[in-house]
Amino acid sequence: METPRDLREWIDRAEAIGQIVRVRGRVDRDEMGAITYMAHQTINAPAPLFEDIEGCKPGFRALWNLIGSSPDRFALAVGEPTGLPVMALVERCKSKFTRMLPPIYVEADGAPVNAHHIYGPDLDITMFPGGRHWPRDGGPYIGTADAIITRDPDAGWLNVGCYRQMVQARNEVGLYLSPGKDARLHIERYWSRGEPCEVVCVWGVDPAMFIAASLTFPKTVSELDFIGGISGRPVELCKGQVGSIPYPARAEIVIEGIVHPNAQKREGPFGEFTGYYGRPEDLAFLVEVKAIHHRDDPILTHALMADYPANETSLLYSIARSAKIWNDLDRLGVPGIKGVYCHPAAAGGWGMTIVSLEQRYAGHAPQALALTAQCPGGAYFAKWIVAVDEDVDPSNINQVLWAMATRCNPVEDIDILRNTWSTWLDPTQNPPEERPYGSKALINACMEHKYIKQFSKRTKVSKLTYDSVVRRWSELGLPGSPPKLWAWED
Repeated sequence: METPRDLREWIDRAEAIGQIVRVRGRVDRDEMGAITYMAHQTINAPAPLFEDIEGCKPGFRALWNLIGSSPDRFALAVGEPTGLPVMALVERCKSKFTRMLPPIYVEADGAPVNAHHIYGPDLDITMFPGGRHWPRDGGPYIGTADAIITRDPDAGWLNVGCYRQMVQARNEVGLYLSPGKDARLHIERYWSRGEPCEVVCVWGVDPAMFIAASLTFPKTVSELDFIGGISGRPVELCKGQVGSIPYPARAEIVIEGIVHPNAQKREGPFGEFTGYYGRPEDLAFLVEVKAIHHRDDPILTHALMADYPANETSLLYSIARSAKIWNDLDRLGVPGIKGVYCHPAAAGGWGMTIVSLEQRYAGHAPQALALTAQCPGGAYFAKWIVAVDEDVDPSNINQVLWAMATRCNPVEDIDILRNTWSTWLDPTQNPPEERPYGSKALINACMEHKYIKQFSKRTKVSKLTYDSVVRRWSELGLPGSPPKLWAWED
């Protein structure tokens, strides 16, 4: 299946399967977050598209929670068929996230985002429907489901990341960047030379770009190449109008800006992916807006950070981050990996990673645990790393908890890693200065390898009986579809 060319084509496809709800009644900017949270208390709730927003021109719209908790919306974004279970999507994304296809340039006149240009005294980012996601937010946020593009000052490659942005003035926006993030490294290196850093902010982003911007790729390669690989077609760029950084031709809204040396302004707090407000108000990078470009009737994309299932990044990270970690384990040469899953209910897919493996040698499960915890795709924040045997579906939390209860002996099977890569947003670390440094629990919920041949036998269904029941499922009067089982009686 071909991936959508842009956000509008994706919306058409998602709406065709009932995954978009158009909110036509007038809403206040600061109540869109509450509406989204309330509407997304059930798994697989459709994405709300707000069409009449107080203080906005007619036609200016806001789409919240592009992916949400819907595997089908994720599948549409990466060109896969709908109806797949999450582990099937993880497996398919493994290969997609290793493909690279460089971007191409198109003429500025043919770029939909160039329908309108705004410069100088007419600059006003408040024309777009930003808003407070939560009552205690430090201000209206305009960049949450976004893509921020910066240029490496040494090698020149373009980084694409996803970072929050708070409206500071009509032509200023705050940019919050955690320690270690690529855009922060770029800005700090420019500043060390006494130079400003150019920034492009994509505020109406297509889902494939949003997914890639949210992930961790090698720090020497542009995410634009990986977005092309995910989409199966190159990203279309057009040259910057006031700066040297190109921007996506089919985006909804783009700004070109500058972060001048030492330009910072107080920002936050902001309701974050942990389900708590982030660190208290503090200094963040300040972007001076130099130009605004937008399509006719532009759509601003928002990502609500909340507890599951209302958290926009939960399922996204469950699938995309899992595929990245699985690829890392393959590259590291760890054999027998049967599945990886970052559970969506664990702080937006960040807090827990489960790896399923076929144990082949002594120390295999502890090795998989340690590498899953510290590989590039999995090192950030994750606190709970759980290893289970190949007969356990890592995406089925009931099976994972069963394995932890029956195969893990806590006194023998739990190890701790200290001073690991964490985030300012972790509410368990106090005072806040401690928060970049975290810890990880490695939980071995596999059968004890040295006694695996005599370990108590699990009750399992025979494959012959399973196939027979599947064939007669409807005939037997059973509802829904037969479940996929991971374990069979030999």
